[in-house]
Amino acid sequence: QVQLVESGGGLVQAGGSLRLSCAASGRTFSSYTIGWFRQAPGKERERVAAVSWNGGSTNYADSVKGRFTISRDNAKNTVYLQMNSLKPEDTAVYYCAAGPLGLYNYWGQGTQVTVSS
Repeated sequence: QVQLVESGGGLVQAGGSLRLSCAASGRTFSSYTIGWFRQAPGKERERVAAVSWNGGSTNYADSVKGRFTISRDNAKNTVYLQMNSLKPEDTAVYYCAAGPLGLYNYWGQGTQVTVSS
């Protein structure tokens, strides 16, 4: 079992930055792919970034490329999402998820990010 807890969300002006954290418990965390997802009201959930088990491979949605950076520290059982140059359209609830081979079996409760114009 893996439990995930997100933190770091909040209200920020357009152009600002936030860093989200996803703290995990469970011995298998370091072997899992981790993804950050977001869902805005009335919209489908979108995967914005993912990182492989060792941090060696990352990928991003086109909408956040060049602005968001995903990283992980397996020693701290934590994954981060650094979000720069935030836009109002980035407003959403952000979730982290974990699982083997990107299956995302485990989800956190989410953290709200609101970007004002």
